Amino acid sequence: MPKGLPDPFAIPSSMPDRDSSIRAVERAIVLLRALNQLPVSTLDGLHQLTSLPKPTLVRLLRTFEELGLVARGGRPGEYRLLDGVNALNSGYHHVPRVVEVAAPLVRELTERIKWPIAVAMLDVDALVVRYSTIPYSPLSLLHSSINMRLSLVSRALGRAYLAFCSREEQAMLLELVRQSPHPEDQIAQDRGAVLAMLEQTRARGYALRDGAVRPVSGTIAVPVMAKEFVAASIGITWFSSALSVEQIVDRHLDQLLDVSRKISEQL
Repeated sequence: MPKGLPDPFAIPSSMPDRDSSIRAVERAIVLLRALNQLPVSTLDGLHQLTSLPKPTLVRLLRTFEELGLVARGGRPGEYRLLDGVNALNSGYHHVPRVVEVAAPLVRELTERIKWPIAVAMLDVDALVVRYSTIPYSPLSLLHSSINMRLSLVSRALGRAYLAFCSREEQAMLLELVRQSPHPEDQIAQDRGAVLAMLEQTRARGYALRDGAVRPVSGTIAVPVMAKEFVAASIGITWFSSALSVEQIVDRHLDQLLDVSRKISEQL
């Protein structure tokens, strides 16, 4: 876990005398988060990821099975989430308007081009993935990217936002990022290099991820505008071994820009 980021699998320890029933709920939530990381999880893998005792994991998994949330995999010790987990967020209606508008448009594009697309929005000093078409793409390295925090200066989605927001907002965000301890944000210390990268991004109309970050894949991203403000950014991720940047730009940039325009028109 990178320094400065919260561990999603950590159980709070600030209240050592907390009621055992509360601790049981915490453990259940930690386990659900861990199960959501992979299509199929093993008992050993869940133990390593959560640090929960295996007997505790077995009891929780049996409970999840009874509730229709989890099913056993094809091999002993394997488990996978069922559609029943979707009911856990059915009462949450505060989805940002941009996600509501973007979801069907980016999903339709993924169904045509196969590559996954993410919709990310600003959260203080980073872009956070609020929607992803990974579940509809056969070409993804990740099981899920929802709530993933992405650097404003090294990730394509972050760069697309930072390059096209107002100069005032850009300056404020860069000052925040310069205080970040995250390794991917260290490029912000070189003011000249960052400003040159942002000007280049604006000139060509799209952003690319820093080549040193996860070189196994690449992302091309564009901003989504709400009048004169950047509301979000959307990006396509592809395997670096399958296509070059030039090929992605030639084949899919216009499609991505068209989706961005359609989203903006509805905001």
